[in-house]
Amino acid sequence: MPKFAANLTMLFTERPFLERFAAARAAGFDAVEFLFPYAWPAQEIKARLTQHRLQLVLHNLPAGDWDAGERGIACLPDRTEEFRAGVAQAIAYATALDVPQLNCLIGKVPAGADPRQVDEAVIENLRHAATELARHGKRLVVEPINTFDIPGFYLHGTAQALRLIEQVGADNLFVQYDIYHMQRMEGEIAATLQKHLAQIGHVQLADNPGRHEPGTGELNWRFLFAHLDRIGYDGWIGCEYQPATTTEAGLGWIEALSH
Repeated sequence: MPKFAANLTMLFTERPFLERFAAARAAGFDAVEFLFPYAWPAQEIKARLTQHRLQLVLHNLPAGDWDAGERGIACLPDRTEEFRAGVAQAIAYATALDVPQLNCLIGKVPAGADPRQVDEAVIENLRHAATELARHGKRLVVEPINTFDIPGFYLHGTAQALRLIEQVGADNLFVQYDIYHMQRMEGEIAATLQKHLAQIGHVQLADNPGRHEPGTGELNWRFLFAHLDRIGYDGWIGCEYQPATTTEAGLGWIEALSH
């Protein structure tokens, strides 16, 4: 049976963020993940994790001005200092919250940018982030994202992510494989997971179309979860989906797996 982590950016959104930890535990989750912790003191989040006996398995590096539409700054050559400051901030939070790995959203390529300069910025920024995280015993993951939802996103395919990891050359750099994003971009979910399992550090899910909970779209989740068990994936699976109605009303898919 896979291990599921509730993504608190997407689930239980009827509640203020700090109340979602209790809701995740009440719903039966043992672990959580979310995009960013930086709007709250680390000790506030740590208190919720401890109180509700939850493990935090992932959060992201700072990704620029999210409300203004930025989705990462690692591909912006003129924002290197900001990126490095964000790495330091992320490590401080991850250390306080005992998070084993951090995700770097690469970002959207600016119109008219020099592709060579963009590529160089990405490689150098990831090399720096991976080096700093390694000093603290933590892993870095990078996430390919579909360009239907986020046009212009730099990293948008599995093969591209694997090439990038090879270019960076860091032992602690892995792919964050989001099944929803990769179903939209390339399909071949089961074969890709099996072929590249050693380089996949984290898995996330949502059904397609709609990005709702498993069972609302075209994917055969019973097969995929059994497949992940068969090939030996032993990490957490982040539930990063938009509930079709409410989070609680849509959680029957987890219970159905045991029948």
